[in-house]
Amino acid sequence: MIVAQAVGRVLASLGCDAAFGVVGSGNFHVTNALIEHGVRYVAARHEAGAATMADAYARLSGTVGLLTVHQGPGLTNTITGLAEAAKSRTPMIVLAGEATDPRSNFAVDQEALVRAVGGVAARVRSGHTCVEKTIAAYRTAVRDRTVVLLNLPLDVQEEQVPWDGVMGEFYEQLIQGADVSPAQPALAAGPRTLERTAVEALADMLATAERPVFIAGRGARHARAELEELAGRTGVLLATSAVARGLFRGSPWDLDVSGGFATPLAAELIGAADVIVGWGCALNMWTTRHGRLIGPRTKVVQVDVEMAALGRQRTVHLPIRGEVSAVASAVSRALDDRRGRLDEQGGAPEPGYRSPDLAERIAGQGRWRAVPYEDESGGGRIDPRTLTIGLDDLLPAERVIATDSGNFMGYPAMFLEVPDEQGFCFTQAFQSIGLGLATAVGAALARPDRLPVAALGDGGALMGVSELETVVRLGLPMVIVVYDDEGYGAEVHHFVGRPLQTVTFPPVDFAELAKGYGCAAVTVTDAGDLSGVAEWLKGPRERPLLVHAKVTRERGSWWLEEAFRGH
Repeated sequence: MIVAQAVGRVLASLGCDAAFGVVGSGNFHVTNALIEHGVRYVAARHEAGAATMADAYARLSGTVGLLTVHQGPGLTNTITGLAEAAKSRTPMIVLAGEATDPRSNFAVDQEALVRAVGGVAARVRSGHTCVEKTIAAYRTAVRDRTVVLLNLPLDVQEEQVPWDGVMGEFYEQLIQGADVSPAQPALAAGPRTLERTAVEALADMLATAERPVFIAGRGARHARAELEELAGRTGVLLATSAVARGLFRGSPWDLDVSGGFATPLAAELIGAADVIVGWGCALNMWTTRHGRLIGPRTKVVQVDVEMAALGRQRTVHLPIRGEVSAVASAVSRALDDRRGRLDEQGGAPEPGYRSPDLAERIAGQGRWRAVPYEDESGGGRIDPRTLTIGLDDLLPAERVIATDSGNFMGYPAMFLEVPDEQGFCFTQAFQSIGLGLATAVGAALARPDRLPVAALGDGGALMGVSELETVVRLGLPMVIVVYDDEGYGAEVHHFVGRPLQTVTFPPVDFAELAKGYGCAAVTVTDAGDLSGVAEWLKGPRERPLLVHAKVTRERGSWWLEEAFRGH
């Protein structure tokens, strides 16, 4: 077999089960090899969409994302999606043809491109080393939770690989012994043992805290049981970053999301904490409201598998390098030892934050839809809060929400409930608009048991509109909601009083546009129009549904003021 075929065979053997891309001459053979060896190939209509689909699929499936593209423009078209994946620490492999002749129109410095957005690069240089190089790229993606470009030079792709006899047996043994587990990438990184002093320090801190709060991030999404057990021992309230939304769903102590999306109650309780522990969470400006959710006397602890992540966003009192579930379990054991010593000495019980009165407040005020508001619907436009609450009531509970970026994004992100941490896919580390629809495709394929819901602004919807054809072609029973305020709402509300002709646009009939791609569609200007969504939900759902929601636009969303503080 040739190099391109060998690379595809190796990745399939390592457990890659889906690949996304756009095929050209430079990735034709490797993509066909992936398919031949059992990998599902999903053709996107643009490489930017393919990159984001691979990212979203990796987040919800627990596998390594796999992207396959043509050399030169095939790779350059992916860059925004790769930047998002790299900043989100998504394990991903990019297979790209490479033109090494500087006279070629396709010749660019592909390694520099990917490094510039936070990824790493490798190259297959010969048939004799292609197996080892592919395994090494896969291992790097898993271990470092990063995007790895595997360049496949066009001339090298055609070389023969000695996959026969003793050499073939050696390759098979090499693959079987690769010892990589993408299901929980965090487990593949970090120290093998924890520093006992750090564990005991955190145990002491939690045992004496009066108002402790946990904020769990993406690195903690596999560790709910361990975190809840530890939290229960010390009276901790539970919150998440946006990307881990739903992790503690069902717990009476779940505050939902910390940061700009936080409810008034969550902001109050987190802001009053005397100890905050970030578990696999960056504690960045979005999650902490630019630090304002952390009081001047609050002790901050951060647990992460990556040393570079500790204290990167803000100063922490106690950094702990380690895998989240292992650290939480170790702290629980340390608390047991401590409690045993206190019992012998007649010590007092540990206080914590929890109380029956507080549980009642969280139950009554802990979600945005419980916060009173004045419905501003009218004049042919629907209040986005009213719209989203209506959708929340209609859509089945088993859902996966993917939201794009923009002024509208807080409404679907916070007013649409999710069943658990697998119910929300949020590709927002790079804050690009236009990724939402592709995110929903990747999420839908990773969780085919749930109704996929894409929430888009009008600007982002038009940026990614080509992937409507992908949704229809794949037969995904998706609900696509376009929050249409006929402009780039974030800029409109940021530059109040300035000329706005560059960020406002004439109306677009998204319903008719969607029908042209083969979708069903309804236009919503008031709550009564949601009956069209109800009818679609009753039916066979053979075609995706686009909901063109003409939303009110007089004011910016509540979280927008928080976002502007970062500009």
